Amino acid sequence: MNDTVLNTPITKFDSYNPQPIAILVTGAGGQLGLTIQELYSGISSLDFMFTSKSELDITNKREIEIFFEKYKFDYCINCAAFTNVEQAEKTPDLAYKVNAEAVKNIAESCKKYNTILIHISTDYVFDGEKGTPYTIEDLPNPINEYGKSKLLGEHHIQDILNNYFIVRSSWLYSKKYGKNFYRTILELANTKKELAITTEQIGCPTNTESLARAIIDLMVNKSIEYGVKHVSDDKVMTWYDFAKEILSENKLNNKTKLVKTSNYVTFAKRPKNSILLNE
Repeated sequence: MNDTVLNTPITKFDSYNPQPIAILVTGAGGQLGLTIQELYSGISSLDFMFTSKSELDITNKREIEIFFEKYKFDYCINCAAFTNVEQAEKTPDLAYKVNAEAVKNIAESCKKYNTILIHISTDYVFDGEKGTPYTIEDLPNPINEYGKSKLLGEHHIQDILNNYFIVRSSWLYSKKYGKNFYRTILELANTKKELAITTEQIGCPTNTESLARAIIDLMVNKSIEYGVKHVSDDKVMTWYDFAKEILSENKLNNKTKLVKTSNYVTFAKRPKNSILLNE
């Protein structure tokens, strides 16, 4: 791979940091965790420990404490989350357990063992009614249980820690890993001749590789500009536009017909405007 993480040469980074940075990645089996592992696990200056739920249950406070005491991490990248928006409406207790209470557990251990937390959050903390992109100064107002649980997780971090990064992103997808809109459209294109895709929501689809680079940059450059960050790709589009781009990129335009629809009915309310002003 390229020897540069954003604009920071790894060789230069090594010369100033003889000891590798110790980094815990929770929820490492998800699309972002797998992307970080693929792109950066081979860099000698970054000593990663990737953990799945079976290896580290973040809802278990005692297990988290023992883990942090044993390994002494410099950073914790929390990729673990309950992300099923529809299911969160039906089983909110589970969403809050993972997205809020478990985050509190991590934050408390980060404080006790002097670990900087990088927590992945979402555009769904906003209601989507604003006519312009959301800034970090805008007041969150989630309209579904998923967004509410993620916002409570943010509040726990802010109440407990001083040294943290809450990184909000939007419409996250990987072309290789996980269940996401990009991969779903490719699967459906092979089985359906017509797809009805909504034009009622706008946002910036964000590749996990872009978000991974931004996260690595925070650590490599030893940023102390703590707080909330918005990180997304820059192209604004509807879900229909995104589906059209996916089919074009994979040369599937002639295989599946896309139909615009405004009748996008889901159990959970979803923000119409998910554009984040990129930091």
